[in-house]
Amino acid sequence: MNFYFAPLEGVTGHIYRNAHSAFFDNIDKYFAPFIVANRSESFTTRELNDLLPEHNEGIVLVPQILTNNAEDFIHTSKKLERLGYSEINLNLGCPSGTVVSKNRGSGFLAKKEELDAFLEEIFSRSSAKISVKTRIGKEQPEEFYELIRIFNKYPMEELIIHPRVQKDYYKNKPDLKMFGEALGISRNKVCYNGDIFTVKDYQEFAAAFPGVENIMLGRGLITNPALASCIKNGTKPDKQVLKEFHDRIYEGYRKTLFGERNVLFKMKEVWFYMICMFSDNARYAKKIRKSERLFDYEAAVSSLFREQEVLDGSGYEY
Repeated sequence: MNFYFAPLEGVTGHIYRNAHSAFFDNIDKYFAPFIVANRSESFTTRELNDLLPEHNEGIVLVPQILTNNAEDFIHTSKKLERLGYSEINLNLGCPSGTVVSKNRGSGFLAKKEELDAFLEEIFSRSSAKISVKTRIGKEQPEEFYELIRIFNKYPMEELIIHPRVQKDYYKNKPDLKMFGEALGISRNKVCYNGDIFTVKDYQEFAAAFPGVENIMLGRGLITNPALASCIKNGTKPDKQVLKEFHDRIYEGYRKTLFGERNVLFKMKEVWFYMICMFSDNARYAKKIRKSERLFDYEAAVSSLFREQEVLDGSGYEY
């Protein structure tokens, strides 16, 4: 099985990716948080810092583009190719209301004629390999029958399917029945994404879909950074390794961000997920969340690692 790390805006930037790659070496591809395509001649400073090859050494990174405009996609993909990227991922999965209201992300799925024309344009003109990350529709799962017919017309590097509709956001359960049908219909290689939080989740999915060779992990991997290692090697998360992983991220943000408040904001985003890995975590989560100074934050994190145990990763739920 190949494991991909799904992008999460605000969390999985290059500082996080480098730390993760240093301590957990079972990820085959990392996907960068999306950039909104445009026709500017350069990337923003934030975008460039995240994508520079020297900030991602030793990592197989796939940039992700959010757009519904073919010219913007082509222009942005050429800028990415000049940075050395040969694969680009199109985001048709983001369920955010602000994104969907502009008919981007999973909102684009409701505009099937426009989507078909857009894909025709980018696949005929792009020299980069294009993978697509998609949901199965905007309102109803049955929308995917028409969507897969459209997707089958184009030579995708990979079709990454998150089997929820846009209006689900991250509620309800992934529609594995529809995923199974898509697996049988797709002419493109398929990767699965959705609700693999534990080793047990993975084992149940792999037993149900033995033909799937690629899985994209998202929130489950941010919660348990060792999840892919637990799956592949049958190991349990190591508290000392998690502490060193945390410290690498923390120091990275302290060196690159201005002001305690910005550092705290970034670390609190990480802990929103990772706190679930610890026993009896509610009191510590509150202290971390309410920290207003780095001194208070460090004290809360130190006491958490000192006083609580790391769960084994097999049965916790996000």
